[in-house]
Amino acid sequence: MKRETLFLKIALFLIATPIAALCLIGLPLIAMEAAGSKVAYVVYGMLAVMYASAIPFYTALFQAFKLLMLIDRHNAFSGTSVKALKIIKKCAIVISLFYVAGLPLFYVMAQVEDAPGIIVIGLIFIFGSAVIAVFAAVLQKLLYNAIEIKSENDLTV
Repeated sequence: MKRETLFLKIALFLIATPIAALCLIGLPLIAMEAAGSKVAYVVYGMLAVMYASAIPFYTALFQAFKLLMLIDRHNAFSGTSVKALKIIKKCAIVISLFYVAGLPLFYVMAQVEDAPGIIVIGLIFIFGSAVIAVFAAVLQKLLYNAIEIKSENDLTV
């Protein structure tokens, strides 16, 4: 199992790195380019949504890393795992809510730029986060049930 979890840890790092680069380099460049334009307030609002969503994103990635560490230690069926999945679920919901709140900004930008595909980008973030939240909720419930069955079996022996 060590190889698989190592692969997933590397994947988490590869997911986190471009988002960090975007937050540190890409988004400030977009902000500088938008300065003084007639839609600067919309761009700044969208950037605020993106920066705000980075906090729960990295929190969820850290919890996923903790979950992989628990799997490495053969402690996957524990309350800590359930708690990590619960935090991942909440983070995904928060990200989805941030983008739902920012969707009017995507709409205004799409109207100004005459590019309806911009709205689709916002919807992809909402849908992706919602799918992750549902998946984490299902895994949390399954893990909780498995822990209950395990504790019942331990008591009968």
